Amino acid sequence: MSRRTVLSLDDELLRSERELRAEGFCWIAGVDEAGRGPLAGPVTAGAVILPWHQNGLPGVFDSKQLSAEAREELYEELLTLENIDIGIGIADVEEIDKLNILKAAHLAMFRAVAQLKKVDCVLVDGLPVKGFEVPSRNLIKGDARSASIAAASIVAKVVRDRMMMDYDAKYPEYGFASHKGYGSAEHLEALRKYGACPIHRKSFRPVAEVLPETPVQQELEF
Repeated sequence: MSRRTVLSLDDELLRSERELRAEGFCWIAGVDEAGRGPLAGPVTAGAVILPWHQNGLPGVFDSKQLSAEAREELYEELLTLENIDIGIGIADVEEIDKLNILKAAHLAMFRAVAQLKKVDCVLVDGLPVKGFEVPSRNLIKGDARSASIAAASIVAKVVRDRMMMDYDAKYPEYGFASHKGYGSAEHLEALRKYGACPIHRKSFRPVAEVLPETPVQQELEF
């Protein structure tokens, strides 16, 4: 990387992980999702257990504050860490339209955690999420306060962005490579011109407005 930042075990970004370890937890997974807001594509989640007894962990930060290039570099660096455990979960467009985006995001989180080799506590970004098979804690703005959650946010975002790049090659008229499915002016204009494609979320209003019928989904539950 052009700017190599490292974390020591007493870093502020590892405070939540230290506190949970003091409670007796050993395999603490940071969990975050990417892709709630777009009009197209899946919602993805990352779950990351950082190798604990290792100074010099990469300085991971909230994926929203990083350039796409920096996210890609950090993602590749995370993959090379010895003893790191990474899970990736995906909920597709059909599940989003059937369940609603909140439940689909939680489903992606559950799938990401299920891929981990061993986990005894989940540290999730934002509001509490019910349904994990192990104890969980939530951390508001956790992607900026916890290294594990920040790493998970990078994983979720890079995985989703790569998927949207692949979809761009399949549906080039929508410009997914540039906006990743978000409701940009370019995307909305393409929707009006071409209608919805198979990866559009038909239950989202701007997409539903170009459909002959509006799908019915379950109500949001908070």
